[in-house]
Amino acid sequence: MRDLNWKTISSKYVYKDQWFIARADSCEMPDKRIVEPYYVLEFPDWCNVVVVTDDEKIIMVRQYRHAVGKTTIELPGGIIDKNETPVQAATREVLEETGYAITNLQLLYTTSPNPAINNNTAHFFIAKATKQIVAQNTDPFEELDVLLLDKKEVLQMIERSEIIHGVQIGAIYAAYLALGWLEKRM
Repeated sequence: MRDLNWKTISSKYVYKDQWFIARADSCEMPDKRIVEPYYVLEFPDWCNVVVVTDDEKIIMVRQYRHAVGKTTIELPGGIIDKNETPVQAATREVLEETGYAITNLQLLYTTSPNPAINNNTAHFFIAKATKQIVAQNTDPFEELDVLLLDKKEVLQMIERSEIIHGVQIGAIYAAYLALGWLEKRM
């Protein structure tokens, strides 16, 4: 197979703060054509967890997302802190956002949310939870409602576009397949 990789000739940060980093690269394609500027958005890696209770409810969170101007329903999760593994972050985030301690944490998959312009990775897990053990302990600018949703209701909400986080929808379907809640279709 031919090499399709580009060579980065130079990189320059065009904007950088704690929430948003934009970089302009000058790149050389294998046939020596130059692409510049090629903008890359640098975001931190994150994780989300499909949490299933003993009575087969899915624990989700409801929060306002300003970029889309909507209150959304999502999987608990968040940014992986420096010097933290995805497993540690997933466990911490679920406890902070929902108050539930999780067990049997298993990786569903790791993916690049938008490989065309973003440099980050998302890690999706499935876990069990028995009961809420502490109160929520969210970040200063997080306001979350914890929801316990029936497994059928979650699929209906996806079909009605009430759950809109595209990358998380893939994790929900992967978890349902792993749990035997969906038939695999080919």
